[in-house]
Amino acid sequence: MVRRTTVPSLFPPPGYAHAAVVETDTRLAFMAGSVPLDKDGTLVGPGDFAAQTEQVLANLETALHAIGSDLSRVISTDVYVVATDPADLSRVWDVVHASGLTTGPHTSTLLGVACLGYTGQLVEITAVAEAGAATDSDSDSGE
Repeated sequence: MVRRTTVPSLFPPPGYAHAAVVETDTRLAFMAGSVPLDKDGTLVGPGDFAAQTEQVLANLETALHAIGSDLSRVISTDVYVVATDPADLSRVWDVVHASGLTTGPHTSTLLGVACLGYTGQLVEITAVAEAGAATDSDSDSGE
């Protein structure tokens, strides 16, 4: 079980929590960075912050479903944006905020960075989430 907290004596965050506390009997999943590539490895939405963010979220949701979780069970994210203009970060955050990630709300950090791993990539999101019950497919398959 996750208890999300917005601390009344701190500035109210826009769509995220200050802290999330997880009980020790909860399975946690530490998700690799979700990127704006389709299943064939093609960059989605070149130059388009919103389109790339939507693809990143779709990929994250697919990965979460594979482990018995979903966006509403995300505890924490780091959102990386190739940008120096706060307006570009806001464009990405608007898409994140409209997604199921803010159901909790989750804890989050939004960062402007110089570059990411794929040519033309503007957005990447890492996440920690509550996971479903253990299954035989949870073992490292190398895929």
